[in-house]
Amino acid sequence: MSRLSGRIAIVTGAGRGIGRAHALALAAGGASIVVNDLGTGVHGDGADAGPAESVCAEIRAGGGRAVASRHDVSNWDDARDLIAHAVNTFGGLDILVNNAGILRDRALFNMSEDEWDAVVAVHLKGHAAPSRHALAWWRAEAKAGRPRAASVIHTTSSSGLCGNFGQANYGAAKMGIIGLSKVLSIEGAPYGVRSNVISPSARTRMVAGMTGADQLGEPDETGYDPFGPKHIAVLAAWLAEADCPARDQIFHVSGRRVRVLEVPHIASEARSERDFTPSALGEALADRFVIPLGAFDLILDR
Repeated sequence: MSRLSGRIAIVTGAGRGIGRAHALALAAGGASIVVNDLGTGVHGDGADAGPAESVCAEIRAGGGRAVASRHDVSNWDDARDLIAHAVNTFGGLDILVNNAGILRDRALFNMSEDEWDAVVAVHLKGHAAPSRHALAWWRAEAKAGRPRAASVIHTTSSSGLCGNFGQANYGAAKMGIIGLSKVLSIEGAPYGVRSNVISPSARTRMVAGMTGADQLGEPDETGYDPFGPKHIAVLAAWLAEADCPARDQIFHVSGRRVRVLEVPHIASEARSERDFTPSALGEALADRFVIPLGAFDLILDR
């Protein structure tokens, strides 16, 4: 029997790229999939039902079950309706993969309020709103004596973990997602809900213009793509399993390498038997600073 047989999943931003790979991998494992995607451009403009419907057709052609969703995950009520869509269509919910996102890159000194709000809404609120309503449903099920071995899988970025020029909005949202996952791990534990975060390195339309994207190697002569989205989906499929032991973890995936990250990590410490003065504190910490690496240098070293 497939490892995900009988499980029901929502994947947001599932029409293209990493989200599509997640949906296909979960379906291949036996899960029924709600393919959520508004079909917008990279910057959140426009709308197209085609991408979500195309992924659904691909899943059904392989013998799987899938239904499309065009709910806006940055809207609280739409997120509620998205969870209800899964429950009403397939009879429940076991897996929520928060993956939807857009980019509106600009140096912070030139960034508009709309550019900030739009990115934070889709990424951070777009993770929080579906998680909120999914957790409420799982809590009610557990209280009714029908607990689910539920898994929430979030998407962060090295831009949040390390910073990247022109991405104050994106980086702040992506770091906020880590905090969201940690709280969800605490609040969801009594009801059987696990929460984990994936930081992916993959070649997608979103990262094509980002600083450091040129470090994503091209497929080799055999066709192996070290930064193909399918590598990210393997981890998501494992995290989605009912008996997966991982909870409250942050993973970075780069090709065939998976790293477990620790945030925060104590890099240095200064102690004194007396209250510090500014000069004494400066002396105590002088030799303990680490020159920060670039966003992609930290994660993508090969």
